[in-house]
Amino acid sequence: MPASIVAALQIGSSPSGKADTLQNILSWEEKITASGASLVVMPEALLGGYPKGEIFGTRLGYRLPEGREAFARYFHNAIDVPGAETDALAEMATHTGASIVIGVIERSGSTLYCSSLFIEPERGLVAKHRKLMPTATERLIWGQGDGSTLPVVSARAGRLGSAICWENHMPLLRMAMYGKGVEIWCAPTVDEREIWQCSMRHIAHEGRMFVVSACQVQPSPKALGIEVESWPEDRPLINGGSVIVSPLGDILAGPLTGETGLLTAEINTDDLVGARYDFDPVGHYARPDVFTLHVDTRAKDTVKFLEE
Repeated sequence: MPASIVAALQIGSSPSGKADTLQNILSWEEKITASGASLVVMPEALLGGYPKGEIFGTRLGYRLPEGREAFARYFHNAIDVPGAETDALAEMATHTGASIVIGVIERSGSTLYCSSLFIEPERGLVAKHRKLMPTATERLIWGQGDGSTLPVVSARAGRLGSAICWENHMPLLRMAMYGKGVEIWCAPTVDEREIWQCSMRHIAHEGRMFVVSACQVQPSPKALGIEVESWPEDRPLINGGSVIVSPLGDILAGPLTGETGLLTAEINTDDLVGARYDFDPVGHYARPDVFTLHVDTRAKDTVKFLEE
């Protein structure tokens, strides 16, 4: 496969809501086209927002009415999949010629999911991944995905898979995705910490694949006009840290911190063969006689209706 450009778009959700956020995303179309990128990864919960510091009126054993109101506002800022926002992103993918992997808050019924969407030029929305395990208090507001949304998508840049933020730390999820033949690991996140760069380098080196991680960037609570308990008012709420990593764990671009931007790097998936010469976690370096992993990819519907 010829070399290609991959990119991480580092921006943040607008406090004004999903409509403004979508317009901000679309405003990058010209720069994405000029970059020649065949893949653009965008941050976790970019459409829908990541309400860092919000407690949704919850204490152990009880919930306050204002928390229900806060959740309702958050729910209405989430998106339908498919919907108007995915249609607009599909047009963007076609105009730029770039595959898009974007983190969104997806609503289904009255439940929200933190999801990655795969959007292809000319084809539009082709797949989604729902975060398997929301972290800590994220479980108050997001449901859990199941094994039916663990896609690997064939794209111009290579075979794309996605894990969102801390589910990247789940070894069995990584192993399952390696078994599906991922070549470019797309990691939307809001984890700004330096240790995240270590995780991305480890995963690239372990899976012998390219990693593109896109993180949100958000100004300080003071700049946003909000209060976040125990958070310095002048400290950025999310400071970025988007990064692109090679199959041997070397940083190709980034980390980008403290500002918006389009991070790019040239990659070639033909390099994966050489990278896997001495380590292939689901091939010659595996021991299926000792360890095997069974993955249930069936959708887990709560209610099943059986007809004669």
